[in-house]
Amino acid sequence: MDTKKLRQKILDLAIRGKLVPQDPNDEPASVLLERIKEEKERLIKEGKIRKSKRMASSDTYHYENVPFEIPDNWVWTTLGEVGTWQSGGTPSRSNKSYYGGNIPWLKTGDLNDGLISDIPESITEEAVASSSAKINPTGSVLIAMYGATIGKLGILTFPATTNQACCACIEFNAITQLYLFYFLLSQRSTFISKGGGGAQPNISKEIIVNTFIPLPPLSEQQRIIMEIEKWFALIDQIEQGRADLQTTIKQTKNKILDLAIHGKLVPQDMNDEPAIEQLKRINPDFIPCDNRHYTQLPNGWCTTTLKDLCENINGLWKGKKEPFVHVGVIRNANFTKDFKLDYSNIEYIDVEQRTFTKRHLMNGDLIVEKSGGSDNNPVGRTILYEGEGGVFSFSNFTMVLRIKYSNTILSKFLYYYILAIYQTGAMRLMQTQTTGLHNLILDKFLLMPIYLPPSSEQKRIIDKIEMIFTTLDMIMESL
Repeated sequence: MDTKKLRQKILDLAIRGKLVPQDPNDEPASVLLERIKEEKERLIKEGKIRKSKRMASSDTYHYENVPFEIPDNWVWTTLGEVGTWQSGGTPSRSNKSYYGGNIPWLKTGDLNDGLISDIPESITEEAVASSSAKINPTGSVLIAMYGATIGKLGILTFPATTNQACCACIEFNAITQLYLFYFLLSQRSTFISKGGGGAQPNISKEIIVNTFIPLPPLSEQQRIIMEIEKWFALIDQIEQGRADLQTTIKQTKNKILDLAIHGKLVPQDMNDEPAIEQLKRINPDFIPCDNRHYTQLPNGWCTTTLKDLCENINGLWKGKKEPFVHVGVIRNANFTKDFKLDYSNIEYIDVEQRTFTKRHLMNGDLIVEKSGGSDNNPVGRTILYEGEGGVFSFSNFTMVLRIKYSNTILSKFLYYYILAIYQTGAMRLMQTQTTGLHNLILDKFLLMPIYLPPSSEQKRIIDKIEMIFTTLDMIMESL
């Protein structure tokens, strides 16, 4: 379910008069607007308010070429007719006395499409007096006009100023605050399209105040708000449930991997040739790790290391000496969040023929991130290359584990094994940090114990993992 589209559909129905039924007893919106207009004219005559340019040119609330039909007791008007709008300003940054006062000063990045309860920055009264910043009262509806935040909204829960990239509706005529908010939310894509495609797209206050708005009677506005919030609350529950399920699926996958590498995912078969016998048959000089500390391993399993099982090949740098060969190079950027290979942004570079000969990828290679990472994602991410041999190479920030005994250990089993270890957080103990980069401590990584089952059991484990993961992925895609 695309909940974003569902929210937009609810808003579209709301502003078209199709979300709640009309009540013939409601005072038509046109009557309300006309009464407000008469009241404004009276106040102008009494000298209590000044006549605006918009009032001088607007003598009707009926417009031609309106976007869509609305119910009979609704009326088309403009945002400028139903509210008083003002933009803000930025006091000079060079004057330190302007900042750190007791007047909140909001930037578009502070907008959250909801109630604004915290604004990190503040200015002084002197700053307000010396700039175009204006104090907006509690309840003002804010909309972003510049850059990537065009259309972002907020409602003030306390008086505050804004920068010039925000426009605020500070007074409401014939419209409730939340109906205005939801209307603006429904029009975000429209405002974005009006912003243009420049380096700094923007809309203006004039664009906002001249925007058509379908206005229902006040009573219907309240019913619409209640219905929108009922549906949005339900969608919130769906989204939270989906997030919880996604977390559960991720945890389930991690548990499956943990069971797999400890011999608890599939049953053992006494007819399987023990892993140690398989290794010794291929390499009579093979010496297994001491198993005394791993007494819980199933029968037929043995303990070894990556160093014993794999050849370690470092990645290549960009070529310096001819002859060159133009090849695709797998980088950290090609590692997806679910430990797959992303072919969409592979970089093709000229590398030395002699280095590529030693470092071309082969089907079944494990590509390991040895430098990079982050505080939240340690190095050691590993992906399985299952493509055509000799087509790609791998960068100097990675290395390849190439299995020595392909008849004894399956590359996909080792891939799942390393993934299981990574998901436990153990890689944090196998990395160091220099010059801002996280680097894999190769000795620790290559000497970490590998609990190796017989090759036939490895195949059963792989099949079981992929069967379960396929089902879980189908559930994830259906959310």
